[in-house]
Amino acid sequence: MPYEIVERDGMRIAVISGGAAQIRDASSALDLAMSIRYETGISRLAIDKEALCGDFFVLSTGVAGEILQKFINYRFKAAIYGDYTGYTSKPLQDFIRESNRGRDFFFVSTQEAALQKLRDAG
Repeated sequence: MPYEIVERDGMRIAVISGGAAQIRDASSALDLAMSIRYETGISRLAIDKEALCGDFFVLSTGVAGEILQKFINYRFKAAIYGDYTGYTSKPLQDFIRESNRGRDFFFVSTQEAALQKLRDAG
């Protein structure tokens, strides 16, 4: 999966571009994250929401929770950027709101906002 390295105030962040949904489950998410860490040493990921499978946004599938848990277990911070206005599921809206209150996993509207969140995440 293509990615680029962006630096913000001395912090390096991997930006994963969209396209075909290439993150399908926790295994593919972790494979990608660990490859980036191995190649670059980076553990902060800005992910275009188009890179995620549709099941990620259906909480009953468990995909989002499994990916979030893998990232936390392996000490990754991630921000998913894109347009969320089309999602009306209350559980998903609650999940997004709660994630954004934390310090590890964020949902934002733009790549620039993702970079800012990850830079400020401590």
